[in-house]
Amino acid sequence: MKNAHFDLGKIMTRPAISARKDAPVKEIAFEIFYGFFSGMPVTDGDGRVIGVVTEIDFLKHIREGKDLEKLRADDIMTKDPVTVDITASLDDILNIMLEKNIIRIPVTEGGLLVGIISRRDILRYYFQPEHFRYFQPIQ
Repeated sequence: MKNAHFDLGKIMTRPAISARKDAPVKEIAFEIFYGFFSGMPVTDGDGRVIGVVTEIDFLKHIREGKDLEKLRADDIMTKDPVTVDITASLDDILNIMLEKNIIRIPVTEGGLLVGIISRRDILRYYFQPEHFRYFQPIQ
Protein backbone atom coordinates (compact mmCIF):
# COMPACT_ATOMS: atom_id res chain seq x y z
CA MET A 1 0.00 0.00 0.00
CA LYS A 2 1.17 3.53 -0.64
CA ASN A 3 0.22 5.12 2.67
CA ALA A 4 3.21 7.45 2.59
CA HIS A 5 1.98 9.00 -0.67
CA PHE A 6 -1.65 9.24 0.33
CA ASP A 7 -2.87 12.84 0.11
CA LEU A 8 -6.48 13.01 1.28
CA GLY A 9 -6.92 16.52 -0.12
CA LYS A 10 -6.16 15.27 -3.64
CA ILE A 11 -8.24 12.10 -3.44
CA MET A 12 -11.44 13.20 -1.70
CA THR A 13 -14.46 14.51 -3.54
CA ARG A 14 -14.84 18.25 -3.30
CA PRO A 15 -16.68 20.40 -2.99
CA ALA A 16 -18.94 18.44 -0.70
CA ILE A 17 -22.65 18.95 -1.12
CA SER A 18 -24.41 19.26 2.21
CA ALA A 19 -27.88 19.95 3.52
CA ARG A 20 -29.06 22.17 6.36
CA LYS A 21 -30.97 20.57 9.23
CA ASP A 22 -34.24 22.20 8.11
CA ALA A 23 -33.93 20.98 4.49
CA PRO A 24 -36.94 18.95 3.32
CA VAL A 25 -36.18 15.23 3.05
CA LYS A 26 -37.65 15.23 -0.45
CA GLU A 27 -34.98 17.72 -1.61
CA ILE A 28 -32.20 15.69 0.02
CA ALA A 29 -33.50 12.55 -1.66
CA PHE A 30 -33.43 14.32 -5.03
CA GLU A 31 -29.80 15.41 -4.49
CA ILE A 32 -28.74 11.93 -3.36
CA PHE A 33 -30.50 9.96 -6.08
CA TYR A 34 -29.71 12.22 -9.01
CA GLY A 35 -26.20 13.00 -7.79
CA PHE A 36 -25.49 9.28 -7.42
CA PHE A 37 -24.54 9.62 -3.75
CA SER A 38 -25.45 7.18 -1.01
CA GLY A 39 -25.65 9.87 1.63
CA MET A 40 -25.15 13.53 2.41
CA PRO A 41 -23.69 15.43 5.36
CA VAL A 42 -25.86 17.90 7.22
CA THR A 43 -24.13 21.10 8.31
CA ASP A 44 -24.94 24.01 10.57
CA GLY A 45 -24.79 27.63 9.41
CA ASP A 46 -21.02 27.72 9.93
CA GLY A 47 -20.30 24.57 7.89
CA ARG A 48 -19.76 22.17 10.81
CA VAL A 49 -21.01 18.63 10.26
CA ILE A 50 -23.90 17.92 12.64
CA GLY A 51 -25.36 14.86 10.95
CA VAL A 52 -25.53 12.61 7.91
CA VAL A 53 -28.55 11.47 5.90
CA THR A 54 -28.05 8.13 4.15
CA GLU A 55 -30.14 5.72 2.13
CA ILE A 56 -30.39 3.62 5.31
CA ASP A 57 -31.98 6.56 7.16
CA PHE A 58 -34.63 6.78 4.43
CA LEU A 59 -35.28 3.03 4.62
CA LYS A 60 -35.63 3.06 8.43
CA HIS A 61 -38.29 5.77 8.27
CA ILE A 62 -40.11 4.09 5.40
CA ARG A 63 -40.22 0.88 7.46
CA GLU A 64 -41.70 2.89 10.34
CA GLY A 65 -44.42 4.17 8.01
CA LYS A 66 -43.43 7.84 8.26
CA ASP A 67 -44.47 10.32 5.59
CA LEU A 68 -41.07 11.39 4.27
CA GLU A 69 -42.56 14.38 2.46
CA LYS A 70 -43.34 16.00 5.81
CA LEU A 71 -39.90 15.42 7.36
CA ARG A 72 -36.77 17.55 7.50
CA ALA A 73 -33.12 16.48 7.59
CA ASP A 74 -33.04 16.91 11.38
CA ASP A 75 -35.88 14.37 11.70
CA ILE A 76 -34.04 11.52 9.99
CA MET A 77 -30.32 12.28 10.09
CA THR A 78 -27.80 10.31 12.07
CA LYS A 79 -26.54 12.81 14.61
CA ASP A 80 -22.88 13.16 15.64
CA PRO A 81 -21.53 11.33 12.57
CA VAL A 82 -18.02 10.07 12.11
CA THR A 83 -15.80 12.62 10.39
CA VAL A 84 -12.08 12.73 9.63
CA ASP A 85 -9.71 15.66 9.56
CA ILE A 86 -7.98 16.41 6.26
CA THR A 87 -4.72 15.24 7.88
CA ALA A 88 -6.09 11.72 8.55
CA SER A 89 -3.99 8.81 7.39
CA LEU A 90 -5.20 6.18 4.96
CA ASP A 91 -4.91 3.57 7.72
CA ASP A 92 -7.21 5.61 9.98
CA ILE A 93 -9.76 6.08 7.20
CA LEU A 94 -9.72 2.42 6.18
CA ASN A 95 -10.05 1.28 9.80
CA ILE A 96 -13.14 3.47 10.25
CA MET A 97 -14.70 2.36 6.96
CA LEU A 98 -14.10 -1.34 7.55
CA GLU A 99 -14.90 -1.50 11.27
CA LYS A 100 -18.04 0.63 11.06
CA ASN A 101 -19.10 -0.39 7.53
CA ILE A 102 -19.17 3.23 6.37
CA ILE A 103 -19.28 4.05 2.68
CA ARG A 104 -18.30 7.70 2.84
CA ILE A 105 -16.88 9.98 5.55
CA PRO A 106 -17.14 13.77 5.71
CA VAL A 107 -13.71 15.41 5.71
CA THR A 108 -13.19 18.51 7.84
CA GLU A 109 -10.51 21.14 8.17
CA GLY A 110 -10.61 23.36 11.22
CA GLY A 111 -13.93 21.70 12.05
CA LEU A 112 -15.56 22.76 8.77
CA LEU A 113 -16.70 20.47 5.94
CA VAL A 114 -14.25 20.53 3.02
CA GLY A 115 -14.96 17.25 1.23
CA ILE A 116 -16.03 13.62 1.34
CA ILE A 117 -13.81 10.55 1.18
CA SER A 118 -15.56 7.46 -0.09
CA ARG A 119 -14.63 3.87 -0.71
CA ARG A 120 -14.90 4.63 -4.41
CA ASP A 121 -12.45 7.55 -4.13
CA ILE A 122 -9.85 5.28 -2.51
CA LEU A 123 -10.40 2.47 -5.00
CA ARG A 124 -10.23 4.88 -7.94
CA TYR A 125 -6.89 6.15 -6.62
CA TYR A 126 -5.43 2.66 -6.23
CA PHE A 127 -6.63 1.37 -9.57
CA GLN A 128 -4.98 4.11 -11.58
CA PRO A 129 -2.45 2.64 -14.05
CA GLU A 130 0.56 4.21 -12.33
CA HIS A 131 -0.10 2.10 -9.24
CA PHE A 132 0.30 -1.20 -11.08
CA ARG A 133 3.44 -2.90 -12.20
CA TYR A 134 3.32 -4.12 -15.71
CA PHE A 135 5.29 -7.25 -16.48
CA GLN A 136 6.55 -8.36 -19.82
CA PRO A 137 5.09 -11.71 -20.81
CA ILE A 138 7.45 -14.64 -20.49
CA GLN A 139 8.61 -15.76 -23.91
